[in-house]
This record gives sequence, C-alpha cells and structure tokens, in this order.
Amino acid sequence: MVNNKNPAVPYVLPFALFIAILAVQNVIPVPQILRFVLCLTAIATFSRPVLSWRMVSPIASVLVGIGVFAIWIAPETLIPGYRGFWLFSNFLTGHAVASTTQVQQVDPFFLTTRVLGSVVTIPVLEELFWRGWLMRWLIKRDFRAVPLGTYHAEAFWTVAVLFAMEHGAYWEVGLIAGVIYNWWMVRTRSLTDCIVAHAVTNGCLAVWVITQHQWQYWL
Repeated sequence: MVNNKNPAVPYVLPFALFIAILAVQNVIPVPQILRFVLCLTAIATFSRPVLSWRMVSPIASVLVGIGVFAIWIAPETLIPGYRGFWLFSNFLTGHAVASTTQVQQVDPFFLTTRVLGSVVTIPVLEELFWRGWLMRWLIKRDFRAVPLGTYHAEAFWTVAVLFAMEHGAYWEVGLIAGVIYNWWMVRTRSLTDCIVAHAVTNGCLAVWVITQHQWQYWL
C-alpha cells in the first residue's frame, strides 16, 4: 500500500538511490551487481504498489523505443568526431568517455549485470521519477490529483530539459528522447508503455555498445 503521508516515495526513492550510488561511485567504486540489486530491491520494496503491467500500445511502445535508439546513435554514426565538438565536450556537459575498463568489457558477469541494470531497473526508476512523479508534481503539488499523461507545457518542457541534463555529453539526443518519452506518456497515459519504450531503447543501445565496441555510450 502506498504511504499516504509520503505519496512521492514510490516514485522518487529508487531514483534518489540511483543518483546517490552514482555520486558515491565517483569516490568509491560500487560493483555493478550491487548497484543492480540495490535499485531492484528499492523498486520491489517501495514502488510495486504504483506499478501496473497493463499496456495500452505494446507494439507501438517497442517501435518508439527503437526510434529513440536510432536517434541516440545517429549523430556519431553519421558524422565521425561529432561528439568531440565543444557543445558536447566541455566542463559543463563532461565528455563522452567510457566508464568501463578493458577487463570489464570482456567480463560476461559484468556485462550481464550492466545490461540488466540498463534494461530492467533504470527504465523503471527513471520513468517513475520523471514522468510518473515530476511531470505531475510540477502541475500540482498534490500530484496524485493529476492523471498520468496530463499535458501542461511548462511541466512537459521542464522535464524534457532536466532529462537532457541528466545525460551529460549526450544532452541533445537526451532532450529529443525526453520529448518523445513525454509525448508518449501524454499519448498513452501509461507509465508501463513508457517503461517498455525506455527499456527497448536501453536494450538496443546495450547490444550496440557490446557488438560494435561503442563503449562511450556507457558513461
């Protein structure tokens, strides 16, 4: 049952934990398996009551996810050296540099847990936070009174911009992805459809990273 005193907890806590782990990672390396288990546990413990596995447009959600993936890799695929341009490589956005070591890149256990995190936990915790909570909370502090997928220009674009900022050197494709995921939420009014679209994007990207050795996408 959702805690009525803190209704935002199921939506915010897993994402906050994820960000905290990333912050700690800069000081003390956190094993990938531990990151996955902690985030999955937080989702299962706190977020399960607000998650529904009913989908509105399953096939279209998969296609949206594939489309976002294509947009994500298009600039660097079509224009060699694109990501090195100063707009995407500077002290504010950071640099598109792989966070994985050469040992990790050939470690089946690491790759498996990294892919599981990308496909299973990250789409859930990010969609819960960005489009399940923040896009509604910006409209009304009693966010539960705002139906999922309610369109409000300020909330829509604020979430898209913040989502872009979260993705550092990939901010411009992050912005496009944020707009598309926001639009898909407005279109379907389904958190599950957005989670699936996001998971498909991340799954396709994981396959691309591993098979094409494009490790810079895994910051």
